[in-house]
Amino acid sequence: MKQFPISCDAPARFSTAPPRAADVVVIGGGIVGVMTAWYLAKAGSRVVLCEKGRIAGEQSGRNWGWIRKQGRDPSELPIMIEALDIWRGLSAEAGADFGFREAGVLYLGNGAREMGRLESWMDHARAHALDTRLLSRAEVSAMLPDAAGWAGGLWTASDAQAEPWRAVPVLALAAERFSASLHEDCAVRALDVAAGRVAGVTTEKGPIRADRVVLAGGAWSALLARAHGVNLPQLSVSATVTATVPIDFPFDGAAADTHIGFRKRQDGGLTLAMRYLHELFIGPDAFRHLRAFWPQIRSDISSTRFRPVAPRAYPDAWATPRRWSADQISPFERMRILDPTPSASAIEDMRTHFAAAFPKIGKPAIAAAWAGMIETLPDLIPVIDHAATLPGLTIATGFSGHGFGIGPGVGRVVADLVAGRDPGHDLTPFRLSRFRGGSAVPPRPIR
Repeated sequence: MKQFPISCDAPARFSTAPPRAADVVVIGGGIVGVMTAWYLAKAGSRVVLCEKGRIAGEQSGRNWGWIRKQGRDPSELPIMIEALDIWRGLSAEAGADFGFREAGVLYLGNGAREMGRLESWMDHARAHALDTRLLSRAEVSAMLPDAAGWAGGLWTASDAQAEPWRAVPVLALAAERFSASLHEDCAVRALDVAAGRVAGVTTEKGPIRADRVVLAGGAWSALLARAHGVNLPQLSVSATVTATVPIDFPFDGAAADTHIGFRKRQDGGLTLAMRYLHELFIGPDAFRHLRAFWPQIRSDISSTRFRPVAPRAYPDAWATPRRWSADQISPFERMRILDPTPSASAIEDMRTHFAAAFPKIGKPAIAAAWAGMIETLPDLIPVIDHAATLPGLTIATGFSGHGFGIGPGVGRVVADLVAGRDPGHDLTPFRLSRFRGGSAVPPRPIR
């Protein structure tokens, strides 16, 4: 069953030539870009979405598929609560099943220290009247019979999941029905700027006039922003994910301890990943933003494997141009889809940890493995803000591996932000200016 991830070899679903003018251009076909286009189109805006490769070809189609409030940074919780409400109606509105289920999220405590960390998050759950509750060792054992003993857990029954490689393309098709104009194989080479503000974009298929542009380019956002003088201290890390063959497994939700995360898929297999392990390819931006990221690196250095050279044409590869002409092939065309090589050692580690947790099942057989590039910021929460130095540009990026679940809520917020309407939430924590001067920003104590 070939369903994940979406590759550049997949046929384009959105292949028409883009129009020459729009009210808003959205750059990036991940879930944030797609849902921003969805809400703009529903509100009557002429919106064009440009994706250099395939809708959901990168991290929005390569993630774990979790839709969770649990464990969120408190600044994200109001938008995430709204996002879950939106998710509940999306299958019906899109007219397709993409596996949305409220099957719950369970964090498992490996010992007293981890249980203390989980218990501390209950303050945020209570503040937002969530259904989150602490579980005893016996309660966890009842949910996961025949598993190695955990000290307890944190459980939110209303949290959910969906199949990301199916969900985002389905939502894109629905956005098109709402009159959004979507285009794959259509890289935005540069922003067009006139009189100090955005006047449109230049794509590989020609210019599009628009006085508002949303940059939701994931791992590519910082490269395009910096080319226009907007400093965004964003790096990207590679994380490996696997899909097991169907397994007789007693738990339908998503769960994670300090080692692994797992989720029951619709096809009966598990999506399995190492919870904290990721690879950082060292390039110019890694040095440029070292000061800002140092607190995060120092606090969790054992979870990062450092690679001295990024693959050719990656956003922070040494040879990737930082400046280019809009009438020439851009870095975004030279790498249509980031498709990192999955880590063989990580795959074996996750199988080993799973077998230790579930000895009666043992090491699961793997049906597929892939990796994705996760864009991250020093404090692990996104930027959702207008670019003060370039009027007309709005940035929504840096979701640090948890953008899929919150994506519909962010799309609604960004659409209103761009249209000049009240976004309905306090966006102060997501302001771009918090990184001004390159100063270090303490990492948030959640994942």
